[in-house]
Amino acid sequence: MASPQGSRAPLEFGGPLGAAVLMLLLPATMFHLLLVARSGPARLLGPPPYLPGPEVLWSPEMLLLWFTWLGLQAALYLLPAGKVAEGQELKDKSRLRYPINGNPIYDFFLGRELNPRIWSFDFKYFCELRPGLIGWVLINLALLMQEAELRGSPSLAMWLVNGFQLLYVGDALWHEEAVLTTMDITHDGFGFMLAFGDLAWVPFTYSLQAQFLLHHPQPLGLPMASVICLINAVGYYIFRGANSQKSIFRKNPSDPRVAGLETIPTATGRQLLVSGWWGMVRHPNYLGDLIMALAWSLPCGVSHLLPYFYLLYFTALLVHREARDEQQCLRKYGLAWHEYCRRVPYRILPYVY
Repeated sequence: MASPQGSRAPLEFGGPLGAAVLMLLLPATMFHLLLVARSGPARLLGPPPYLPGPEVLWSPEMLLLWFTWLGLQAALYLLPAGKVAEGQELKDKSRLRYPINGNPIYDFFLGRELNPRIWSFDFKYFCELRPGLIGWVLINLALLMQEAELRGSPSLAMWLVNGFQLLYVGDALWHEEAVLTTMDITHDGFGFMLAFGDLAWVPFTYSLQAQFLLHHPQPLGLPMASVICLINAVGYYIFRGANSQKSIFRKNPSDPRVAGLETIPTATGRQLLVSGWWGMVRHPNYLGDLIMALAWSLPCGVSHLLPYFYLLYFTALLVHREARDEQQCLRKYGLAWHEYCRRVPYRILPYVY
């Protein structure tokens, strides 16, 4: 008699049809944003004023530069420097996964392999932080230098955007080990979604505010700049405080910094935090992320919607990711998760959502 099988998780992102739509929509959206950011009207919802010809879209030199950049980052990744950290126990209990059936479009979008590797080179882990995030900072810096050439010096707004986003990327690289516990590493396969997102979407759309400011300079006085800096500082304080508290607790629940926090036991042997940052809302790190996203857009003024695309997109992304995480935690922790939701009723924004 065949052994009983667990219930199969529902398809995400709208299944094969949704995956096909997203594989067309995401590159088109990125292309649209790059065009409208340098146009006069800079309309987020309007059509781009022109479509560049093939000679603009294709450059062997740029392709060679891109592969050189990836090769440099891969070489740095393989250098025998720094400590080696162990990741979370994967959902397959560290055994290789061999899916028997599936939809080719859906599998291409999400990825069939959880952690594709060649020897010690982990493609997903490499792409998650290095080429895209560092590339994002370099694009910002190039835009800042180009503004200095055009106008004599970078604007205060451009300095703030560069500084805020450099802090964010620097934090991610400094706390690189934390990425091992994220949904991208432990749950999602390495397919179009992560590859395109890491290598193209992140550097070229996350730099949208700097691109906008280069072509649409905005006046920004010191009082307003101080307010924006305060908003970013609050967001970063929540983001870093929540992530650090979770990381410390996972490594050593007896650490004096987290030993006094209240927890709920689960059938898996793990404990769920119900005090501290994680007793305020279920995803306090997302709240900090969104506050910082607002601070990155405010230096661009309020005359255009385009610089706020990142805030709108990131809100939708985190709400969707939070919903996926809720379903996974419910399947994993069962009754303990129901109790956690009762004790911590708000998901991201206290008293609102």
